[in-house]
Amino acid sequence: MSKHAALVEKLVWVYVYAGMLLLGLGLAVQRSDAAIGWTIAAVGIVSIAVGIVLVYVRSRMKRE
Repeated sequence: MSKHAALVEKLVWVYVYAGMLLLGLGLAVQRSDAAIGWTIAAVGIVSIAVGIVLVYVRSRMKRE
């Protein structure tokens, strides 16, 4: 596996898990401050989406 492919795979996990953490944190914070909570949750959702796009990118990379 090339270094580039390995980096993409690591980034997938980082973005997906960080996004899930932020989404959960945002939903918890939303109970006390709705604006901040939804902002944190939105950042988490975007992070998960980036991770999903990276999964697609990795699936299209050539194996070496």
